[in-house]
Amino acid sequence: MKKNAIAGHAFASWEAFEAHLAKWQRDVANVRVHGTTGEEPITRFERDEAHRLKPLGGRPPFGSLRELTRIVGNDCAVEVDTNSYSVPWRLIGERVAVTVAAGEVRIRHGVREVAVHKLAEGRRQRVVDCAHLDGVAGINGAVRRPAIEAPLAAPHSPALLRPLTEYEAAIGGSF
Repeated sequence: MKKNAIAGHAFASWEAFEAHLAKWQRDVANVRVHGTTGEEPITRFERDEAHRLKPLGGRPPFGSLRELTRIVGNDCAVEVDTNSYSVPWRLIGERVAVTVAAGEVRIRHGVREVAVHKLAEGRRQRVVDCAHLDGVAGINGAVRRPAIEAPLAAPHSPALLRPLTEYEAAIGGSF
Protein backbone atom coordinates (compact mmCIF):
# COMPACT_ATOMS: atom_id res chain seq x y z
CA MET A 1 0.00 0.00 0.00
CA LYS A 2 2.92 2.39 0.54
CA LYS A 3 3.59 2.48 -3.21
CA ASN A 4 -0.06 2.80 -4.26
CA ALA A 5 -0.67 5.56 -6.82
CA ILE A 6 -3.00 7.54 -4.59
CA ALA A 7 -1.80 6.68 -1.08
CA GLY A 8 -0.96 9.83 0.88
CA HIS A 9 -2.06 12.20 -1.90
CA ALA A 10 -4.79 14.83 -2.04
CA PHE A 11 -6.07 16.27 -5.31
CA ALA A 12 -7.56 19.69 -6.00
CA SER A 13 -9.75 18.42 -8.85
CA TRP A 14 -10.75 15.36 -10.83
CA GLU A 15 -8.46 16.55 -13.64
CA ALA A 16 -5.50 16.74 -11.23
CA PHE A 17 -6.28 13.21 -10.02
CA GLU A 18 -6.41 11.85 -13.59
CA ALA A 19 -3.16 13.65 -14.51
CA HIS A 20 -1.45 12.14 -11.45
CA LEU A 21 -2.66 8.62 -12.37
CA ALA A 22 -1.51 8.99 -15.98
CA LYS A 23 1.96 10.10 -14.86
CA TRP A 24 2.16 7.33 -12.24
CA GLN A 25 1.15 4.71 -14.79
CA ARG A 26 3.68 5.99 -17.34
CA ASP A 27 6.60 6.54 -14.91
CA VAL A 28 6.02 3.82 -12.30
CA ALA A 29 3.52 1.08 -13.11
CA ASN A 30 4.39 0.40 -16.75
CA VAL A 31 8.18 0.37 -16.28
CA ARG A 32 8.60 -1.62 -13.04
CA VAL A 33 9.49 -5.31 -13.28
CA HIS A 34 6.29 -7.22 -12.59
CA GLY A 35 6.56 -9.78 -9.79
CA THR A 36 4.79 -12.58 -11.68
CA THR A 37 5.96 -12.11 -15.29
CA GLY A 38 9.44 -10.78 -14.52
CA GLU A 39 8.98 -8.15 -17.26
CA GLU A 40 8.01 -4.53 -17.57
CA PRO A 41 4.27 -4.40 -18.40
CA ILE A 42 4.82 -1.90 -21.24
CA THR A 43 7.43 -4.16 -22.89
CA ARG A 44 5.15 -7.19 -22.65
CA PHE A 45 2.17 -5.20 -24.00
CA GLU A 46 4.12 -3.89 -27.01
CA ARG A 47 5.56 -7.33 -27.81
CA ASP A 48 2.50 -9.55 -27.26
CA GLU A 49 -0.65 -7.44 -27.49
CA ALA A 50 -0.36 -4.08 -29.25
CA HIS A 51 -0.16 -5.53 -32.77
CA ARG A 52 -3.31 -7.65 -32.15
CA LEU A 53 -5.54 -4.67 -31.41
CA LYS A 54 -7.95 -3.74 -34.21
CA PRO A 55 -9.80 -0.50 -34.93
CA LEU A 56 -13.39 -0.39 -33.74
CA GLY A 57 -14.68 0.50 -37.20
CA GLY A 58 -16.98 3.30 -36.11
CA ARG A 59 -18.47 1.38 -33.19
CA PRO A 60 -18.44 3.12 -29.82
CA PRO A 61 -15.69 1.99 -27.45
CA PHE A 62 -16.47 -0.47 -24.69
CA GLY A 63 -18.06 1.13 -21.69
CA SER A 64 -19.37 4.18 -23.49
CA LEU A 65 -23.01 3.13 -23.12
CA ARG A 66 -24.80 4.59 -20.11
CA GLU A 67 -28.34 3.89 -18.91
CA LEU A 68 -29.84 6.58 -16.68
CA THR A 69 -33.20 7.42 -15.15
CA ARG A 70 -34.41 11.00 -15.04
CA ILE A 71 -37.57 12.95 -14.16
CA VAL A 72 -38.73 15.40 -16.84
CA GLY A 73 -38.45 18.93 -15.43
CA ASN A 74 -40.87 21.83 -15.73
CA ASP A 75 -38.76 23.11 -18.62
CA CYS A 76 -39.73 20.03 -20.70
CA ALA A 77 -36.22 18.62 -20.43
CA VAL A 78 -33.95 16.13 -18.70
CA GLU A 79 -30.42 16.87 -17.56
CA VAL A 80 -27.43 14.71 -18.48
CA ASP A 81 -23.90 15.81 -17.53
CA THR A 82 -25.06 19.43 -16.99
CA ASN A 83 -26.64 19.56 -20.46
CA SER A 84 -30.39 19.79 -21.00
CA TYR A 85 -32.28 17.71 -23.61
CA SER A 86 -35.91 18.40 -24.54
CA VAL A 87 -38.72 15.90 -24.10
CA PRO A 88 -42.37 16.23 -25.18
CA TRP A 89 -44.04 18.63 -22.74
CA ARG A 90 -46.78 16.17 -21.80
CA LEU A 91 -44.12 14.15 -19.93
CA ILE A 92 -43.35 16.87 -17.36
CA GLY A 93 -42.97 15.15 -13.99
CA GLU A 94 -42.72 11.66 -15.52
CA ARG A 95 -39.82 9.25 -15.04
CA VAL A 96 -37.97 8.44 -18.27
CA ALA A 97 -35.09 6.13 -19.23
CA VAL A 98 -32.10 7.82 -20.88
CA THR A 99 -29.47 5.96 -22.92
CA VAL A 100 -26.24 7.75 -23.80
CA ALA A 101 -24.26 5.95 -26.51
CA ALA A 102 -22.59 6.49 -29.87
CA GLY A 103 -22.85 10.28 -29.65
CA GLU A 104 -26.60 10.24 -29.02
CA VAL A 105 -29.00 10.73 -26.13
CA ARG A 106 -32.09 8.50 -26.51
CA ILE A 107 -35.03 9.03 -24.17
CA ARG A 108 -37.79 6.46 -23.55
CA HIS A 109 -41.03 6.65 -21.62
CA GLY A 110 -42.04 3.08 -20.92
CA VAL A 111 -41.27 1.15 -24.09
CA ARG A 112 -41.79 4.15 -26.40
CA GLU A 113 -38.83 6.23 -27.59
CA VAL A 114 -39.90 9.86 -27.17
CA ALA A 115 -36.73 11.79 -28.09
CA VAL A 116 -33.37 11.36 -29.78
CA HIS A 117 -30.74 14.11 -29.63
CA LYS A 118 -27.13 14.46 -30.68
CA LEU A 119 -24.92 14.42 -27.58
CA ALA A 120 -24.05 18.02 -26.74
CA GLU A 121 -20.40 19.02 -26.72
CA GLY A 122 -19.32 21.01 -23.72
CA ARG A 123 -21.29 21.88 -20.61
CA ARG A 124 -24.51 23.72 -19.79
CA GLN A 125 -25.89 23.38 -23.32
CA ARG A 126 -29.61 23.22 -24.09
CA VAL A 127 -30.66 20.92 -26.94
CA VAL A 128 -34.27 21.48 -28.01
CA ASP A 129 -36.54 19.83 -30.57
CA CYS A 130 -39.23 22.48 -31.14
CA ALA A 131 -41.82 19.75 -31.82
CA HIS A 132 -41.55 18.80 -28.13
CA LEU A 133 -42.99 22.19 -27.21
CA ASP A 134 -45.95 22.23 -29.63
CA GLY A 135 -49.03 23.25 -27.69
CA VAL A 136 -47.18 24.99 -24.87
CA ALA A 137 -48.68 28.40 -24.16
CA GLY A 138 -46.24 31.25 -24.79
CA ILE A 139 -43.74 29.21 -26.81
CA ASN A 140 -43.83 31.78 -29.63
CA GLY A 141 -43.83 34.85 -27.42
CA ALA A 142 -46.19 36.29 -24.88
CA VAL A 143 -49.57 34.66 -24.47
CA ARG A 144 -52.20 36.89 -26.08
CA ARG A 145 -55.83 36.07 -26.11
CA PRO A 146 -57.93 37.34 -28.99
CA ALA A 147 -60.19 40.20 -28.01
CA ILE A 148 -63.69 39.09 -27.14
CA GLU A 149 -66.21 41.27 -28.81
CA ALA A 150 -69.09 42.21 -26.57
CA PRO A 151 -72.46 41.53 -28.10
CA LEU A 152 -74.48 44.53 -28.97
CA ALA A 153 -76.73 45.58 -26.14
CA ALA A 154 -79.90 43.65 -26.81
CA PRO A 155 -83.05 43.29 -24.88
CA HIS A 156 -83.24 40.22 -22.71
CA SER A 157 -82.98 37.06 -24.72
CA PRO A 158 -85.96 34.87 -23.92
CA ALA A 159 -83.91 31.72 -24.53
CA LEU A 160 -81.60 32.60 -21.66
CA LEU A 161 -84.10 33.78 -19.05
CA ARG A 162 -86.68 31.79 -17.12
CA PRO A 163 -89.52 33.00 -15.02
CA LEU A 164 -88.83 32.92 -11.26
CA THR A 165 -91.73 30.55 -10.78
CA GLU A 166 -89.68 27.79 -12.46
CA TYR A 167 -86.87 28.26 -9.92
CA GLU A 168 -89.37 28.34 -7.05
CA ALA A 169 -90.87 25.09 -8.28
CA ALA A 170 -87.38 23.51 -8.47
CA ILE A 171 -86.66 24.27 -4.81
CA GLY A 172 -90.14 23.51 -3.58
CA GLY A 173 -91.47 26.90 -2.60
CA SER A 174 -91.17 30.63 -2.94
CA PHE A 175 -88.53 32.99 -1.60
